[in-house]
Amino acid sequence: MSFLELLTDNIPQHVAIIMDGNGRWANQQGKERVYGHKHGANSVKEVVEGCGKLGVKYLTLYAFSTENWNRPQEEVNSLMELLVESINAEADSLMTNKIRLHTIGDINRLPQLCSNGIEKVKELTLNNDKLNLILALSYSSKWEIINAVKKIAMEVKENKLDIDSINSTMFGDYLSTANIPDPEILIRTSGEYRMSNFLLWQLAYSELYFTDKLWPDFKKEDLYEAIHDYQKRERRYGKTSEQINQEIKK
Repeated sequence: MSFLELLTDNIPQHVAIIMDGNGRWANQQGKERVYGHKHGANSVKEVVEGCGKLGVKYLTLYAFSTENWNRPQEEVNSLMELLVESINAEADSLMTNKIRLHTIGDINRLPQLCSNGIEKVKELTLNNDKLNLILALSYSSKWEIINAVKKIAMEVKENKLDIDSINSTMFGDYLSTANIPDPEILIRTSGEYRMSNFLLWQLAYSELYFTDKLWPDFKKEDLYEAIHDYQKRERRYGKTSEQINQEIKK
């Protein structure tokens, strides 16, 4: 699939990806799991480049979940080291391509060296405006939603917020993705069919695309294929096809 075959007037503004399969890919090569994570970094470059080419404005990558802290310590350490190396190595490229780095998740749990490196690149890319690259690190959707509830409850308790003013739009303002549009499409690799505690609130009306490809094998062409599939779907948001057609004609 070539990006030239895609409809330029129907490119999703926000793409979210669960990058799954690094460990299995490494096992297939007879290597340690970290080998798969290193090659998965190449797929990140491919997808970032592809999104930039298409004009996607937001790309959220599920890089490390809160549950991932339960993996063997050696693998966690390797992932943290790889994260620092990758971000430092790509800083110049982010600037050249006008990509702004964001993070969501419990960043305080990351090693100091890791969080310092991330904050440095976030500050460096602050004024870039072509693509917003959002890394979900030490992230859990349940953690995020509970934090939002706690913030709202505290403001109600302190009489800073009227409980009757709470609605879905306002609730979204208390999430870590405030001011970021919800993803139009979620892509998950490796043949798994689950959400894995990722953006549960934000994905309420997102299109879901699953592929059997393991993450290190996922390239720009696979991204274009996912977008092509997205463009064939009718997004109704609870309405009928007739209502959507009438709105298009107006």
